[in-house]
Amino acid sequence: MSMANTNTVAVAWDGDHHRRRELQAFDDTMAGVKGLVDSGATSIPAIFHHPPASLPQDPEAVTSPTATIPVIDLAAPREEVVGLVRAAAETAGFFQVVNHGVPGEAMAAMLAAARRFNEEPAEAKRTYYTRDTATHKVRFYSNLDLFQSQAASWRDTVFCDMAPEPPRPEELPEALRGVMFAYADAARELALRVFELLSESLGLASGHLREMGCGESLKVACNYYPPCPEPHLTLGNTRHTDPTFLTVLLQDAVGGLQVFLDGRGGGHRGWANVPHVPGALIINLVSNGRLRSVEHRVLANRNTDRARVSVAAFVDVGRSMRLYGPIPQLTSPNGDNRPLYRSVTVEEFIAHFYKKGSEIRPRLDYFRLEQQ
Repeated sequence: MSMANTNTVAVAWDGDHHRRRELQAFDDTMAGVKGLVDSGATSIPAIFHHPPASLPQDPEAVTSPTATIPVIDLAAPREEVVGLVRAAAETAGFFQVVNHGVPGEAMAAMLAAARRFNEEPAEAKRTYYTRDTATHKVRFYSNLDLFQSQAASWRDTVFCDMAPEPPRPEELPEALRGVMFAYADAARELALRVFELLSESLGLASGHLREMGCGESLKVACNYYPPCPEPHLTLGNTRHTDPTFLTVLLQDAVGGLQVFLDGRGGGHRGWANVPHVPGALIINLVSNGRLRSVEHRVLANRNTDRARVSVAAFVDVGRSMRLYGPIPQLTSPNGDNRPLYRSVTVEEFIAHFYKKGSEIRPRLDYFRLEQQ
């Protein structure tokens, strides 16, 4: 190796080593992004700087009138709802639901509790700060993929494993204890209802997805996005798809969530804002391709005086060794309905998710079958 090449390698290694030290120093504070805000930071550390190509070119731009996220009234006649769910799932992949059965009081209380926990003093939150996903059912951290991602994002999270084996009440932070169980149960009931609608929209018996085990597992992530002093340099969450079968998302009115629409049906292609609809919950899917698993991201919070809060209920199957893949009744060996992905266990899929961290490439791409 030439001296020039040796120096190049040395400089690159030194840069990586320096970044690792900065990441570790940030993580060691156990105070998250909110700790930086509380310290009076007027700029963001370099570890939060995202490559310019991954940042919105014009986050203030008004999206096309065709860039709409469907809002479905679940109180409408069943046949009508099934048709609307089918259309939304096959095109946008994201849709909002109203008259969904989750009490408005429970939704408001859940958002308030998530905000209350994150705005407690750092000392009160450190007890729960951990990256141990194996033994802690309740985990507070900043950026699950902090040490794997290209750049950190401007958010903190408290994550709770709620089903099939919920934590004991005393394991939850006091700020969440009074509302988490009730909200988690209500969100799971809604998810099971949506699974029935999705089953029917696919021409299957209403209980098909539920009988596959969909809905056995529930994990709740309370995300907190503090005001960012340099929002043009970072993101609240990078472009990604969720790793679970279905996500029920509750968001406040601050805004920042965007989805990438691919122009199906002649609609808008590009990033579209997901508006806050009072009383609505957002549904996000993952599938074999007939239904959409849409990429989404969260912009860094440009609000100068109020944090953005969202609560994501990830609904999945339990950690069994059962193989999950394209539904046989909906696929055939040849033609347009061939399986797109190989069957995998939930353990394999989740292990891959934790290993890769947040990245642009959809997780399911790693399990795609070679098409002839």
